[in-house]
Amino acid sequence: MHTPTRDRVRRRPRFDPFSAEFRRDPYPVYRRLRESEPVHRTFLGVWVLTSHADIRQVLHSSSFSSEHGPRLVAARAERLGRARNARTELLGERSLLFTDDPYHARLRGLVNRVFTSQAVAGLHPLITGVVAELLRAVDPADGFDVITDFAAGLPVRVLCDWMALPRTLYDRVGPWTRDIWRLLDPGTMTAADFDRADEAADQFVEALSDVLAERRCDPGPDLISGLLAARTAGGESLTDDELVSVCVMCFVGGLETTTSLIGNGALALLRHPDQAARLRRDPSLAVAAVRETLRYDPPLQSTTRLATTDTVIGGAAIAAGDRLLLCLGAANRDPAVFPRPDEFDLTRSGAGQLAFGHGIHRCLGALLANAQAEIALEYLFCHLPELALIGGDVHRRENTSHVRGLTRLPVRSRCEIC
Repeated sequence: MHTPTRDRVRRRPRFDPFSAEFRRDPYPVYRRLRESEPVHRTFLGVWVLTSHADIRQVLHSSSFSSEHGPRLVAARAERLGRARNARTELLGERSLLFTDDPYHARLRGLVNRVFTSQAVAGLHPLITGVVAELLRAVDPADGFDVITDFAAGLPVRVLCDWMALPRTLYDRVGPWTRDIWRLLDPGTMTAADFDRADEAADQFVEALSDVLAERRCDPGPDLISGLLAARTAGGESLTDDELVSVCVMCFVGGLETTTSLIGNGALALLRHPDQAARLRRDPSLAVAAVRETLRYDPPLQSTTRLATTDTVIGGAAIAAGDRLLLCLGAANRDPAVFPRPDEFDLTRSGAGQLAFGHGIHRCLGALLANAQAEIALEYLFCHLPELALIGGDVHRRENTSHVRGLTRLPVRSRCEIC
C-alpha cells in the first residue's frame, strides 16, 4: 500500500556539514535543500535555512538572539567535565559576536568610532608593505604555498602593527587565536581543546592587559589607543574587559576568515583563467574579485541564531528556544537574487551578498578584510606572471563546520615578484 508520509520522510534531503561530500563542495547540498525544503529541520531539531530571503529576514529581526554562543560553550564544557574558565567566559560575554541590544548597541557604537573607512584607508600602505614583504620572501619559480607562505601571515602582521603590539607577541598571537577560535564551534571540541583555549585566553588577556596599561600612560596613533579614547555622546567608554575582548575578537574573527578569503579568491581565479586575465588587464578589478569571491565561495559559510519568540519563517513554525543555522553560502547562490549563481564572474554587481552578515551583527572588520584581500589578489595575479597551481589537489580545512577555506594552495610563477 502506498504510504505518502513514509515516502516524504525517505525523500527529505539530508544535511551533514561534517561529511566528505559537504566539505569538498557544499553548494550542491545547499541547492537541493533550497529547492526541496529551504527551511529544513534536522533530526537534532536545528532549523537549517538556505533561502536568501529567509536568512536575511532572520539576520534583520530582533526576534533572534546571538547570545546563545557562550551558553553552548558552557554546556559542552560541562558535558566534558571541564571547570569553567573566567577569562574564557568573559571574552564571550563582552563580545560583539555574542551580545544583543541594548548592550550590543553601546559596545558597537564605541568600537565604530575607531573602525572607520578612513582608518582602514590609512592602513593601505601598511597592508601593501606587508604583502610585498611576504612575497619577496618566497621563490615563485620554485613554487610556494599561498596559504602558509602568504595569506596566513598577512592579517596577523596587519592587526599586530595596527595595535602596535610588542614584537615579542607577533609569533604568539596566531597560535593563541587558533586555540581560542575553536570556541566558535564548541560541538566539535574535546577536553584537550578546552585546555588549550583556556590557556591561550589567559595568556592573551594578560599580554593585552599589560599593553593596555602602557597605552593609558603613553597613547599613540594605534588601534588600542583609539579604543581607549572612544567615548559616547554621554561620555561612556569601554571598560578594560570590553577593550581586551574587542582586541582578542579582532584576531579571532579576522585571522582565519581573511586567510580563507584570500585563499578562496586565489583558487577561484586560478580555476577561471578568463577572469584572472580580466584582473591582469585591469588591476582595479581586484575589488570585484574580492566581492565575487565573497558571494561565490565565502569564508564564513554559516552562522547561528536562537529564536526568542514563536515566529514563522518561510512557512515553518519556529518556536521560542529553537536554534537556527543560517547558511550564508547558500544564500549567496540563491538564483532568486543572483542570476547564474554557480558562475564566477567579475562583472557581477554582487549587491545583496550576505558573506559578512546583515543587520546589527554585520561583520565589523569587513572593510579591513576586503582591503587585505584586494591588495593580496592584485599582487598575486598582477605582479606574478602566469601564476598556476602545482598539481590538481587542494587541501581544505576539516576542523569546523562554519568556515570554508584551504590549508594549502601550492602555486608557481615564471619569475619573481617585480
